[in-house]
Amino acid sequence: MIEKVTLHLVDGARFEPESDSECDAMNPKALLLYAGAKCAGLTAMHILGKERIVPKRFEISLSGELDTPVLQAGSEFRSFHIVYNIECGTDADQTKVGRAVRLAQERYCGLMQMLRKIAPVTTEYAVVSTEPAVV
Repeated sequence: MIEKVTLHLVDGARFEPESDSECDAMNPKALLLYAGAKCAGLTAMHILGKERIVPKRFEISLSGELDTPVLQAGSEFRSFHIVYNIECGTDADQTKVGRAVRLAQERYCGLMQMLRKIAPVTTEYAVVSTEPAVV
């Protein structure tokens, strides 16, 4: 079974769940994913803040594969997968955003490091700019 949480950047400052679900309605496995996604997103945003970049759109999803076909209290994660979808304004910002995501994922997000101790973590990201390329 795959458990998944998706967060969107709102007002350039905070991450909120894709659906209107509140934390108190989430099961413990979803809460762990929520915390991991929010930690990674806020860490990336902190790095981007130092570069003075505010993405136009930032979506982050963290999913975990469980070892049981249905969610149970004893279910354990076998793997995690995090996906970043970010839209920025220029090609120059695109490079900086990609670097910020890599740094957040590899070095600075403590919760991501903790998840690696539970199960393998894979990452993919798409950073696009809205400015047309100059030829």
